[in-house]
Amino acid sequence: MGAGHSHKLYRRGHSPVHSLPAHCKLIAAFCFVLAVVCTPREAMWAFAGYAALLAVVAAVARIPPGFLLSRLVIEIPFVAFALLMPFVVPGERTTVLGLSVSVPGLWGAWNILAKGTLGVATSVILASTTELRSLLLGLQWLRLPPLLVQIASFMIRYGDVIADEMRRMSIARRSRGFEARGVRQWGVLAKSAGALFIRSYERGERVHLAMVSRGYTGVMPVIDEVRASRTQWAHAATLPLAALGVCLMGWTL
Repeated sequence: MGAGHSHKLYRRGHSPVHSLPAHCKLIAAFCFVLAVVCTPREAMWAFAGYAALLAVVAAVARIPPGFLLSRLVIEIPFVAFALLMPFVVPGERTTVLGLSVSVPGLWGAWNILAKGTLGVATSVILASTTELRSLLLGLQWLRLPPLLVQIASFMIRYGDVIADEMRRMSIARRSRGFEARGVRQWGVLAKSAGALFIRSYERGERVHLAMVSRGYTGVMPVIDEVRASRTQWAHAATLPLAALGVCLMGWTL
């Protein structure tokens, strides 16, 4: 399986985190997030500990704080939802900054913000230190259903192709004097979306026929398979084991 290009989230480097096999990092990230989710929301100090662990991993991977923070904007819709919870969730009321808010809503908002932010930060660090091709190979090594791996592979491969097609169509519209200024132009945009769908569908058929003519049987061949050593497994287990310790203390203290 090969995917020759890298994605925008990936940051090239030669750190110890970059050198770990993808399947080791996938398992470590999954176990870390699982520990975060299982932590009681009342243990606020535990989430600060998780953030410190991620900060250490980011420092070892040489990921600048600005790079990491700029990628966290993807969770803005969840932040907006969390900020509404103290006002819409029923239950005991309290006053914060002169506003009457729900106590269960405050806890729910904190729970979403803390765990959601840590989960997104974990995925950003994973994507920043692992190439897409390696991630797909790691998912295949972990015995994810082959069909799902292939769908992800094709989506990654041809997402840029469709985006480039959209850019060319936009240039063609502007070269003919079109500008989307209001509701009257929505019909043109809807037709453009339909044309893009048809073009993408036809391109997919051509790609499939080309693959079949070259011997494609429904399974992508694995060119190379990376095996992790015991040392690499031990390094990858450092983060989830530390998170497990924080989680257990969160339940006992």
